[in-house]
Order: sequence, then structure tokens, then C-alpha cells
Amino acid sequence: MASRQEEKEARRRERLERERKEAAAAARRKRLQMVGGGVLAAAAIAAVVVAIAAGFGGGDENEASAPSSGAAASVKLPEQTISDYEQAAKAAGCTLTNPPFEGQNHEDKTFKASDYKTNPPTSGNHTPDWYDDGVYEPGTTPSLGMLVHPLEHGRIEVQYKPGTPKADVAKLEALLNEQNEGYHMLLFENTTGMDAQVAATAWTHSLTCPKMNDKVFDAIRTFRGRYIDKGPETVP
Repeated sequence: MASRQEEKEARRRERLERERKEAAAAARRKRLQMVGGGVLAAAAIAAVVVAIAAGFGGGDENEASAPSSGAAASVKLPEQTISDYEQAAKAAGCTLTNPPFEGQNHEDKTFKASDYKTNPPTSGNHTPDWYDDGVYEPGTTPSLGMLVHPLEHGRIEVQYKPGTPKADVAKLEALLNEQNEGYHMLLFENTTGMDAQVAATAWTHSLTCPKMNDKVFDAIRTFRGRYIDKGPETVP
């Protein structure tokens, strides 16, 4: 007969697994919304062009094919101009750090920001479960231990301060999609009260940016290129 402690532990694991699955489902829904929105926007543009062409069939060909000024447009990011991660961080006004290793044991506990020496965390003990790759809506990543664990798997985590304008969040989502729909990356609202406006973290590495600007995208791109899949554990 299972002891009360074993029953409590089983319930706790069930709760963590449920939270992980709910967060993963939210991430999948977010990705589908992004893809679906792009398809609908393209369809809307095509419909407007066809309507204009039909209405002005006898007019000037260039005028007839002009798209409507009210057509939805996808998020367009500045093209990469800096390939060196240190130069990119400096141009964006961001700070690069390589914090000391803080451990990597699995613990069944509720982790807090105070359990880690850096904010946001870059290593340290964490829960046995983890959040999957993807884009997460604010409030869907409550477990800090499950956010630290993906770093051990070589993931790059991009996080933004609560209150960040939606337009900036949309740009960060577009940045993730540059690389095979966000390959081995997570994007979420920060839960640790960090000072930075936006940050990117890898296992024992950190990029923190006090303000969002167009140079931040190159800083994250080069940080990603240098540290993605470089964690101590290889997980597909």
C-alpha cells in the first residue's frame, strides 16, 4: 500500500505533467494561429487584387493589379548585418555574460528566482519535467524549474519583460520563425522580475538587453548561432 508521501508525490508529478502538456498545447495553438493568420492574410490580398482587376478590366494594367492599401502585412524584421555575436550585442546596447555553472540536479520542488544566482537563470537545479519548444502566451509558463531544464538540453530561450508592447512580441515571434519555425527555441514572458526588456539565455550564457531596438535582432541571432544545441544533454 502506497504511503501518504508516495501518493502526494504521484499527485505532484501528475500536476507537473498536466501543466507541461497544457503549455505545449498553448504553444502549438499559437504556432497554428501564426501560420493560419499568414494564410488568411495572403488569401485576403489575393481576393483584393482579383476584385480590383475585375472592376477595372478595361483600365491601365498596372493600376488594376495594385494591391489595396488596407491589406494585412506580415511582420518584417531588419535583415542581419552583423555576424559577430560580441559586436552585435554591443551595437544593440546588450550585455553578454557567462555565469558560473550552478548545478543540474533534478529536484521535486517549486523553484523561485531566488534559487538562482542570475536573473534570468542560465543553469542550476530544476524539475525533472520541462517545457517544449515553442511560443508561449503570458501566464502559461508558471514553473521556473521547467524553464531552466530546456537550457540543459541546448535550447535558446528568449523572454521579454511583462508589459512589452505586442508589436515587439510579434517581432520576437517572427525572429523565432526565421529558423525552421523556431527550431530548439522557446519564447515566453519573463517570470523572474528581470531588469532587462528582453533576454536570450543558453546553458551558462546570457544576453540581456535593457531596451528593445532593431539591433537586438542581430544580437539574438548571433547568440543563437553560437550557443544553440550546446547544452550538456542532447535532446532532439
